[in-house]
Amino acid sequence: MPGKPTAANTDIPPFWRSKTLAQMTKAEWESLCDGCAKCCLNKLENETTGEIQYTDVACRLLDTEECRCVSYDDRKRYVPDCRILTAKNIKSIEWLPSTCAYRLIDEGKDLFWWHPLVSGDADTVHQASVSVRGRVVSERDTDDLENRIVGWPK
Repeated sequence: MPGKPTAANTDIPPFWRSKTLAQMTKAEWESLCDGCAKCCLNKLENETTGEIQYTDVACRLLDTEECRCVSYDDRKRYVPDCRILTAKNIKSIEWLPSTCAYRLIDEGKDLFWWHPLVSGDADTVHQASVSVRGRVVSERDTDDLENRIVGWPK
């Protein structure tokens, strides 16, 4: 959007640089999601080592083109084991990808150039090949998680 203030054209630091996750408003918190949808991938945990392995199989509620949940507000009703991120549980969710804005902010790091809050464009996450767009199938279309393990989401 032309004329919209960004981190590059204002002297006021953006909220993600001046607030902790716990201090953010609901709108600020929600805007941190870059739309990569990596958190919506099915993951397998090795029972012996505890290692988490990502698959290229997305939650059945994920619109794989838009990389957004089709039932975001009611997702726990349809997917009871969906983990809802909070400022209190970020550190305990070890499978969040290293590019996740919530993780980055919690670790005192800045957002990447492709994050929509930095770029001003929701498509840069896809243009930078950071999102799951074009790389996943819905769990509606497969139940073979063990043969769908991938390394790219990390």
